Amino acid sequence: QVQLVESGGGLVQPGGSLRLSCATSGFTFSSYAMQWYRQAPGKERELVAGIGTIGGSTLYADFVKGRFTISRDDAKSTVYLQMNRLEPADTAAYYCNAVRTPVRYWGQGIQVTVSS
Repeated sequence: QVQLVESGGGLVQPGGSLRLSCATSGFTFSSYAMQWYRQAPGKERELVAGIGTIGGSTLYADFVKGRFTISRDDAKSTVYLQMNRLEPADTAAYYCNAVRTPVRYWGQGIQVTVSS
């Protein structure tokens, strides 16, 4: 049974930091590229960051470059998203995603709220 479970979300003040984790099981984690998406109320889901398999090449949306860092630990089958200098515009539900075309798995999402 495939599982992707996000954790680490919550309420944070502007300028603060959070670290999201996505613990996975039920598939060969090291063979899948991992991504973080987010969806704010009334908006479409958008890609935040991604990390490849061997070598771990990364990509980031322009709106998080220099603030967010994606990383993975294949031994723990877990992907992380370190979020620094958070802004109210970062408020959204964040989703973990595993992809190995044509297969794609999603987590259930976790809320991040940036507010004073």
